[in-house]
Amino acid sequence: MTKADDRKGAAYRHTAWRFAPLVVIMLALAATYALGWHRHLSISGLAESRAVLKAYVDLHPVLAPALFVLVYAVAVAISFPAASLLTVASGFLFGWLIGGTLVIIAATTGATLLFLAARTALRGFLRARAGERISRLADGFEAGAFGYLLILRLAPIFPFWLVNIAPAFFDVRVSTYVGATALGIMPGCFAYAYLGEGLESVLLAAAQSGQDLHFRELVTPELTLALFLLAALAAVPILLRRLRGAGSS
Repeated sequence: MTKADDRKGAAYRHTAWRFAPLVVIMLALAATYALGWHRHLSISGLAESRAVLKAYVDLHPVLAPALFVLVYAVAVAISFPAASLLTVASGFLFGWLIGGTLVIIAATTGATLLFLAARTALRGFLRARAGERISRLADGFEAGAFGYLLILRLAPIFPFWLVNIAPAFFDVRVSTYVGATALGIMPGCFAYAYLGEGLESVLLAAAQSGQDLHFRELVTPELTLALFLLAALAAVPILLRRLRGAGSS
């Protein structure tokens, strides 16, 4: 075997290791769908299991929150579409304050794991294929990464999994990512957990009537508007900085 073959083999192994975490996450997500787990996560399913879940939390005051954080973090890390429902469930099971806090910890952990996996595989991808305009965009995002990430987290129009992965294309520090994620998801986490805490009567009525409830029926326009306003408020410092930069140039 020549030195050139050795270099090719080493490059291949390096590439394989780079993409391995992302591949594992994709396989785990595919497995959850293949096993049909997505069909069991619904408001109706929560209504049917409410008594068993409540009893388990009462019997295991330490283990139950730990298991919840683990399940939530894994769901976020593999981009399993259950974050909103699990956040509502956190308030129902643990109360809005404890439940919201557990969700912030779990969601930030899961999002960071996905970000690190994506960054390992994709770091440098955008810069290597981008033109001058995209490079300037990347520089601007990196310079104000915390503010931009905060807006993306607060605005409810951006899918959570997409915001988890998008910063992987840029040179965003892990500490910046974690801080902006935890702060940005905080209002939504506590709001949905508070919604879940008051869900007992709704779940009881649904279980008795066999009514099929959907998550979108629980989210009010006022809650969505409030999150949009928070995102707009977070954008103000960035806009002012841009205006000052344009005025001085």
